[in-house]
Amino acid sequence: MKACGLIVEYNPFHNGHVYHVRQSRDASNADCLIAVMSGSFLQRGEPAIIDKFHRTKAALLEGVDIVLELPYLYAVQSSDLFAEGAVRTLHESGVSSICFGSESGNTQHFMEGYDVFKQNEPFYRELLQDYLKQGIAFPEASRLAYQKIGLTTEEMDLSQPNNILGFSYVQTIMDAHLPITPLAIKRKKSNYHDEEITGPIASATSIRSKLLAEHDISGDVAATMPDATIRQLHEYKRQAGCWHAWEGYFHFIHYRVMTMTTEELAAIHGVDEGLEYRIKKTAQGVTSFYEWMQRIKTKRYTWTRLQRMFSHILTNTTKTDMYQLKNKTTVPYVRLLGMTRNGQTYLNAQKKEMNVPLVSKLSHHMNPLLCIEEKASNAYYSMLPADKREKLRKQELQPPIMIN
Repeated sequence: MKACGLIVEYNPFHNGHVYHVRQSRDASNADCLIAVMSGSFLQRGEPAIIDKFHRTKAALLEGVDIVLELPYLYAVQSSDLFAEGAVRTLHESGVSSICFGSESGNTQHFMEGYDVFKQNEPFYRELLQDYLKQGIAFPEASRLAYQKIGLTTEEMDLSQPNNILGFSYVQTIMDAHLPITPLAIKRKKSNYHDEEITGPIASATSIRSKLLAEHDISGDVAATMPDATIRQLHEYKRQAGCWHAWEGYFHFIHYRVMTMTTEELAAIHGVDEGLEYRIKKTAQGVTSFYEWMQRIKTKRYTWTRLQRMFSHILTNTTKTDMYQLKNKTTVPYVRLLGMTRNGQTYLNAQKKEMNVPLVSKLSHHMNPLLCIEEKASNAYYSMLPADKREKLRKQELQPPIMIN
């Protein structure tokens, strides 16, 4: 069987994802679609609006055959590490192609961009460091460096989040000489950061914003999602009593920061350049997560970087934990969250060819990254009442979701 990989978050799974799934199957001519999905916390440093198990079920009901979990240490990272973990997970699962959304939908632009980058990489690194020393935040510094070496063009605008991620996927594939064909699909209508819903295909940002503001699924927001997602959103809220957002974690993070020493804070991944002192100072008298973010944010420290940092504070992810990824040429395992019967058929044949363990539940800690995954899961459910928290946590110990 031929498999195509998708790198996703499904936060939540919406009509744009339905389009991506269908286009990916057509473009790759694949028998099986495998999605590698961020778990409890996402690439931009946010808690997922509903947990990974309910998001998995929605995806399987809407055309995905297998859902794998991207380990936390890769998931809550900048585009290069995020891509590294996702692409290598899909490689271990045997995909022959990876299909991703982009602004132009032209794969050749990414391949040509990769050649330009490799020819000018030393100059790019030099420019990047110069911009960073000027106090420019990494995303803008990187964009300016790309522009200087002639990489950012009208056809491939590397200020666009989807293009940045797509370029990182191509870099990972090409640098490691992986036998994977990248396939770009043109995004339909909405932009990644759009905050308003203007039609049936809307950004996940605008959908979450409306859901969390209105605490309800109706009208224009309901029209942006397939029935499977609407059912899973309702079901999760019934079980958990809420949908997840940063404000629900404010008191936990604030307590941790107020009871940690500056040395303990400095040991957390993402707390760099003396940021521990700014975190401590801004924590005084703050009454909400949003207010705290506004106090701590500067030109150098972007909103996304700070959200990732707070994720690591909440999960107690340290710089020492991150050493586990240093000089790694593969992922240590592949975590299976769910599958259809078609996906099961594929895995039954493919798992004999895999070079790393296929993990179906957290009952056995076969790798330190699984211990970190458990910490992240515990932190994710921490905002819930004890009875609801324990019931949902037990999903980690259950077999993968199966959809007939």
